Amino acid sequence: MSTPADIPVLPKRNPGPSWGYAFLRIADRVVPEFIYRPIRLFGTWIALCNMPSQAKHSRDYLRAALGREPTRREVLRHFFVFEEALMLKLRVSRGLPHRGVLTNTGADFSAFLHSQEPTFLGTFHFADSDLTGFLIGGQEKRHVSLIRQRVGNSEDIDRLGARFSEWVSFIWVNESENLLFALKDSITAGNSIALKCDRLEFSAKREPFQFLGARRLFPFAIYHLALIFRMPVLLTVGVPGKPGETDIYSSPVWRPDPAISREANLVNARVHFQDFINILEDLLRINPYWWFNFIELNPAVEEDA
Repeated sequence: MSTPADIPVLPKRNPGPSWGYAFLRIADRVVPEFIYRPIRLFGTWIALCNMPSQAKHSRDYLRAALGREPTRREVLRHFFVFEEALMLKLRVSRGLPHRGVLTNTGADFSAFLHSQEPTFLGTFHFADSDLTGFLIGGQEKRHVSLIRQRVGNSEDIDRLGARFSEWVSFIWVNESENLLFALKDSITAGNSIALKCDRLEFSAKREPFQFLGARRLFPFAIYHLALIFRMPVLLTVGVPGKPGETDIYSSPVWRPDPAISREANLVNARVHFQDFINILEDLLRINPYWWFNFIELNPAVEEDA
């Protein structure tokens, strides 16, 4: 795990104006959707024009996902799909009925929901995945601690946390002096632990996996933590389903095997992670705009000789 000295200095705010969340919430209450949606699209175009770094990273990702140079309209669509996912979070946070629905990949995830076993839940900046931890808590009545980076303007997450506070808590990775102790306390209390598995900022454990035509680095700390705490791992993402629903895709469960060595367990873990990355690629063939990393795409590494 990273120590505090390893953690890079990161922006204290998400991009966008300080009044942006409040405007979206208030307008959502008073403006009819057939008028409000074009307004949101226009606002997204303004954001695209004023976020050159994020636009470049979007273009780089789409080039890899589409296999060609993306058009400006496609970059705008990428931004707008992200904005609509944000709107869904804001709507759910103010009480909009919404539920997660397991797909046919979710047999082991269903077993987890009906158990009391604390589990590491890995997810990604992908479509509706930000909602899954809150739905596990509010819908399924499972206690979940979300490992997140605290920033100064994360009103969507703050409001969701307030709505589902009986079941969902936070471990702030950029505020905890000792993450392992914070994790131990949460696990001892019976909580499952949800963390993102696509961005490299806070993970000293990185491994290459095949993704979008190259071997790319991903955080791999979730499996090292699972070995430390002797807990299973499930990887999940959520994508838009029917109105009022998010479809949940899940991996089979991975469990540390005490009968084999640590390295042998990690070999099995790499297969488990790659299999789920393959599921993500299948989903991106359905909708390439679901991948929400508006930062540098996971870096490619040279193939072994």
